[in-house]
Amino acid sequence: MGHWFTRNIVEPGKLPLLVALASFVLTFLVTRTVTRLIRAGKGPFRNVTTGGLHIHHVVPGVVLTLVGGFGGIGAGRHEAAAIVCAVLFGIGAGLVLDEFALILHLDDVYWTEEGRKSVEVVVLTTALLLLVLGGNSPLGVDALTPEERQNRASLALSLGVNFLFVLIALLKGKFRMAVIGTLVPLVAVIGALRLARPGSLWSRRVYRRRPRARARAGLRAYHHDRRWARLSRRLHDLIGGAPDRLLSPEPGERPAEPPGGRPDERR
Repeated sequence: MGHWFTRNIVEPGKLPLLVALASFVLTFLVTRTVTRLIRAGKGPFRNVTTGGLHIHHVVPGVVLTLVGGFGGIGAGRHEAAAIVCAVLFGIGAGLVLDEFALILHLDDVYWTEEGRKSVEVVVLTTALLLLVLGGNSPLGVDALTPEERQNRASLALSLGVNFLFVLIALLKGKFRMAVIGTLVPLVAVIGALRLARPGSLWSRRVYRRRPRARARAGLRAYHHDRRWARLSRRLHDLIGGAPDRLLSPEPGERPAEPPGGRPDERR
């Protein structure tokens, strides 16, 4: 185990990334635990306010991210300083992304359906960093042999094709597959070949005069959401806490309606 760690983490210089990832995940989990205790009125924790102003934890998160990021750049080859900066950066990133939905909506949506985006972004970021630690490179260039890397034409063609698949998956409304596809090309290929999500740019433009394709895409999206929406909701509730059920769910979070306009079941 020690030999594997040295060969795959220490020697390639990935130790700061591993430390940053660990700090990021731990900070997010601790922050969610504290906010859930505050919400339940348990424990000694309280919201931080000054002069009637609620100080969200994204504020110290931004400061720590800047300090850790610029400090890491300036640390150079000083390993101890790089590790310290990685910890600061991971803590700051965890605080910032925990309130990603607040930044996106410019509103305090922490305990609403919109607030689920923060949990989703944290999970996606963690998955991407784990893939990078595992040796995956953006747009699949790690799959090339050393001879192919020296051939600029082959390298450019590989990057261009993989980028095209990622772009198509993004246009088809498959954001998660497009992001993960930057590191795992097969995921982007699957996302690019499958039918587009209803409402996506691809669906509005390409399926505009293809009613059958539009109907098939709507039906597939409906069944997909019905199959996975409940599991996804439970996972988000387990990680980040359940949102306020008194608020109406965000339309984008509801399973897509099938062709014919049959209403979705309320959950």
